[in-house]
Amino acid sequence: MTNQVRRIAALFALVLLAACSLPRGAALQSEVLSEQNSQTPTFQVVPVTRANMAAIETWPATGGFRSFSWVGKTGAPDTTMIATGDMIDLTIYDAEENSLLTNAAETSTRLQGLEVDNNGMIFVPYVNNVRVAGLSPSGARQTIQRQMEVVVPSAQVLLTVQEGQGNSVDLAGGVARPGTYPMPSRNYSIMSLISAGGGIVNAFENPVVKLLRGGSTYEIFAKDLFSSGARNTTLRPRDIVVVDEDDRTFTALGASGTEDLISFPKPRVSAIEAMALMRGLQDSRADPQGVLVLREYSSAALRADGTGPNRRQVIFAFDLTSADGLFAARNFNIFPDDTVLATESPVTRTQTIFSLFGSALGLTRQVSTTASGI
Repeated sequence: MTNQVRRIAALFALVLLAACSLPRGAALQSEVLSEQNSQTPTFQVVPVTRANMAAIETWPATGGFRSFSWVGKTGAPDTTMIATGDMIDLTIYDAEENSLLTNAAETSTRLQGLEVDNNGMIFVPYVNNVRVAGLSPSGARQTIQRQMEVVVPSAQVLLTVQEGQGNSVDLAGGVARPGTYPMPSRNYSIMSLISAGGGIVNAFENPVVKLLRGGSTYEIFAKDLFSSGARNTTLRPRDIVVVDEDDRTFTALGASGTEDLISFPKPRVSAIEAMALMRGLQDSRADPQGVLVLREYSSAALRADGTGPNRRQVIFAFDLTSADGLFAARNFNIFPDDTVLATESPVTRTQTIFSLFGSALGLTRQVSTTASGI
């Protein structure tokens, strides 16, 4: 064996040794899934195809997935109903001489700022307490006038209401003008309230509308709320409405355009859309046959009959080089806290090895040529 051959063999050995620890930005699919062939795998691998998509869609949701509950639109009177805390102004007209309520120079008297107490009543002179809570302004006026006519037969009553806290709703945040808003009627809808508050702030990419009522909290994506009039729920006094940003995220890793926590820009994100949010696969590195979604399930979700996962940790595998894989990825929903991993192509590693060997071989030839000329 000549010295040149020995040098080439030694350099080739060094290249192969170095190739075993080549720096990489992502794992190979074979490396990630190697444990599936063991006798006691700790995770389940599910290749996703159009054939099994229908079954996968029935599996339980995971992560911070929100199974929102919402109250639909309900019928309510298109009038104001008097409630505790409202302020009532009365104007009582009486043209009779020697009236109990007026004097010779005036034909009316005003009673202002009568607050509806906790029992739903206001005090009216010569009549005593009158229950007005739960009545419309027109109904309360008629009630007061009937009782007033017993004392002052010719009396005429005019009533106005200023809504108090018991007849208002709070718009607590996420809009241009948060605050407490009086209900113009019991048919006041949540969309009308958001509009009165100046609309949802533009900083939110995928806002969530929350309705706090008593001890319950209801949530809905703003896009879903605005898409159907049936979801435009009717508010109740003392409801609290908050608009907040969707805080769901998934993790992007591997040979993609970005590695980061990525927020959900809309209520539902498919695997294909997730790849777009990750700025796609890197052409020079990624393996389009090895896109993986890593997901964890609770112990209660495990099933032995195929209607759910059989391991808590599941890896869904996608082949984006086939139409079957692409269509399956379009229908596969990414859940909050999923990890989407774009694995590295084994071809990239092979090309790197040959590149290193080619460089080494060129260097050997250069050294050999230089040595021959000495």
